[in-house]
Amino acid sequence: MNVVIWICAGMLGLAALLLLVRITIGPTMLDRTVAVDVLIAVGISSVALEAAINQHTSTLPLLLVLTLLGFVGSVSIARFTKGSDVIDNGDHR
Repeated sequence: MNVVIWICAGMLGLAALLLLVRITIGPTMLDRTVAVDVLIAVGISSVALEAAINQHTSTLPLLLVLTLLGFVGSVSIARFTKGSDVIDNGDHR
């Protein structure tokens, strides 16, 4: 079980490093926002892994806040991206 935990922690660390590279040199703003969203998911997984290692549930509120932050961030970015929700009512004055 100890080996599995170390492998998971290493994979999460590698994913976080690769996501930081994508955030830094991402070609478009949408690439950067997707990388931030996935980085939040990696953070959620890291907190959950820490809770599993120490066998406690005191970090559950933090998990809920991070999950809500990721959801609200994704929805708000999707809402305000260019070309999103273009309404044409035909009245061009």
